[in-house]
Amino acid sequence: MTTIYPEVWELDSLFQGGSDSAELKKHLEDTDQKLKSFEQAAEQFEVPTQAVQIAEFIEQTAAVSVDVRQAGAYIGCLMAQNTEDKPAALLQSEQALLRSRFQSAFLKFKQALMATEQTVWDELLASDSLTEFAFVLEEWRQEAKRLLSEKEEGLITDLGIDGYHAWSELYDLLIVSTNVDVEVDGQLKTLSVGQANNLSSHKEAAVRKQAYDKLEEAWTEKEELFAKTLNSLAGFRLQMYDKRGVENVLEEPLRMNRMKQETLDVMWQAISEHKQPFADYLTRKAQILGKDKIAWHDIDAPISENSQQFDYGQGADFIVRQFSKFGPELEQFSRHALENGWVEAEDRPYKMPGGFCTSLPKSEESRIFMTFSGSMSNVATLAHELGHAFHTYALRPAHYLNRSYAMNVAETASTFAEMIVADAAVKNAETTQEKISLLEDKIQRSVAFFMNIHARFLFETRFYEERKNGVVPASRLNELMEQAQQEAFAGGLSSTHPHFWASKLHFYITDVPFYNFPYTFGYVFSLSVYAKALEEGQGFEEKYMALLRDTAIMSTEDLAMKHLGEDITQKAFWEKGIALCTQDVEEFIKLTAEEG
Repeated sequence: MTTIYPEVWELDSLFQGGSDSAELKKHLEDTDQKLKSFEQAAEQFEVPTQAVQIAEFIEQTAAVSVDVRQAGAYIGCLMAQNTEDKPAALLQSEQALLRSRFQSAFLKFKQALMATEQTVWDELLASDSLTEFAFVLEEWRQEAKRLLSEKEEGLITDLGIDGYHAWSELYDLLIVSTNVDVEVDGQLKTLSVGQANNLSSHKEAAVRKQAYDKLEEAWTEKEELFAKTLNSLAGFRLQMYDKRGVENVLEEPLRMNRMKQETLDVMWQAISEHKQPFADYLTRKAQILGKDKIAWHDIDAPISENSQQFDYGQGADFIVRQFSKFGPELEQFSRHALENGWVEAEDRPYKMPGGFCTSLPKSEESRIFMTFSGSMSNVATLAHELGHAFHTYALRPAHYLNRSYAMNVAETASTFAEMIVADAAVKNAETTQEKISLLEDKIQRSVAFFMNIHARFLFETRFYEERKNGVVPASRLNELMEQAQQEAFAGGLSSTHPHFWASKLHFYITDVPFYNFPYTFGYVFSLSVYAKALEEGQGFEEKYMALLRDTAIMSTEDLAMKHLGEDITQKAFWEKGIALCTQDVEEFIKLTAEEG
């Protein structure tokens, strides 16, 4: 019997009343008052000589940060669930100002840490009250050394509200204003970008092609607006880097992901050298679809009428069952999240495209956003986002300021959860056709991380280099994207998606630059974690949660060595993970050949 889970998330327990919430208004007012006290304390904070000075300020920092984050996460949920919610957009601007003020005040604290003499600093970190914060305190101190003066950094932060971050918000508005008319099952429907994107896996080739063409028309019509937005955002970022003396645009994202350049380089090297099996898969899929090469709009096409379809309850039940085989904590947590309305899954108009998981630290909860349309891919997405939420749950014993894990290891937990479900689906397949379909769904993720994400990384790296010399026109952005896609897909495409740079939110996010390579890192890293899980069985869950708790207090290289015994600066580590993925391709090609 299928469990009935709510498909619309529950937000009123956070703040009653949505964007008109009196509770939210009061929270923002209270946060403003707390922030004023915090700003005053930061202004008066002097170069520390005693651990207690730092410890007390840490607690004040955490208290304000939790309130700012709680409001931001909730407002983000309002924006995602209804793109027509104009009051929510105003609230987003109000919260952005609070966040900016917090960051400016926090910078003063970090600069005081920077000014501490090294011998005094070492003594402070060794004290009982600060030992658990040693990693993040050292990060804050080093970050302050890279920044400009307090006044200059404050100016950058203030200008960023109506400049840098405003361009990102403009992108959201451009997406909200974009709808396309597509004929689906004999009926003409007006669809949001997210709904039209979901048609990429529609069983009918004509529907997939029409959705792609209509979206491409929409991107073309607005390409100058998108190009202006992307160029302005990148221009602000480059100017900021220039003033700080940063030449390499990857310096900030690598630091934020707590990983070395050599780790990133060797990861892409290993992937580039082992792409042929995935190019072979694309060719084989094209042949199944009656073509010589795969077109962009057919990459997600189902290859069989037997592709399994789920209603939301069936998909959620399947996830919980498979999680239970890994460990009780993951099962119980996921069941609680699903039963208590933490997930927004309903397929309806005016929702933002894509999916995400956001944490609400004040209430110690998460919320998951997606649009569930019944495919195995949707089930995998739900498992992915539940993995993110479980990562946050695993970190609850840690102090709030020791929970800020980087994006690359964040994607480890989510992808790990996906793998549990994907592997189980393949093993539970009742027919060869069903097994082929589910194998293909697994391989699709490898293609996404090894090829699509690589294309994004190549495009963004080259775009930023050209942007240093001036504005890059839309026509050139299209060329850069097509070149990156052909290279990343190893020449396996018959057609590309020239306006992908306009369609993808990730290029317009200001909080995390280069919102691409961490996905691939997390995917391959999680393969090693998954291999250990299979080896050790249910008893591994405790070790897994220990790994998750360490993600916020050490570099990725140290994390891998401590919990996996692996040196991730060596190509061999990455090749082992890639080899597991190529096994899926080999089985897929073998089974499809046998089936004719």
